[in-house]
Amino acid sequence: MRHRFAGRKFGRNPKHQRALMRMLAVSLILTEREDDDYMDPVLNKTVGIPKVKGRIITTIEKAKEVRPFVEKCVTVAKNVLDAKAKADSLLPKAERRTPEWDTWRKSDAWKEWNAAAAPVVAARRQLIAMLHDVKAVELLFDVVAPRYMDRVGGYTRVLRLAKPRLGDSGTRAILEFVGKNDRPSKAALKPSFDTEEAAE
Repeated sequence: MRHRFAGRKFGRNPKHQRALMRMLAVSLILTEREDDDYMDPVLNKTVGIPKVKGRIITTIEKAKEVRPFVEKCVTVAKNVLDAKAKADSLLPKAERRTPEWDTWRKSDAWKEWNAAAAPVVAARRQLIAMLHDVKAVELLFDVVAPRYMDRVGGYTRVLRLAKPRLGDSGTRAILEFVGKNDRPSKAALKPSFDTEEAAE
């Protein structure tokens, strides 16, 4: 019996499983990049731009397994956005390494900024330890997490695709962020039973 063994193994050892989850999560987050970030300096053109931002296609088992991991990452970033806004408001307008910045650095205002920024730094370090990708962490804080400030969980969805994967006929699925790629809901037209309109 397979009791007390949560999660799918995917025929991999534990380190490879964690690396797979990280790669899928980073791939999903990195699709939120701007088109300029896909510029290849060698070819001098943009390469690898996704058709739809915030969406990847994988097998349904991998999508279901990585979904809680992605949602945890978004929650960690979202929980410190208020502290980040407060810390950003306490920053001075002077450039770094200028005399004005040095005086601010030695004042009590810097201690106040440091106390406000401490949870943000801790969250960034936690996410870098989870994802191992600095660009993905920046996108989480700047693009993905602010989008879900009014939402309590459920940041991603898994949609099963009808066409299986070539080669092994694996069931494919779309893993995407909700809210951005939603289809507009069409309200059903209700029949009018007004007597005046019926008389005409």
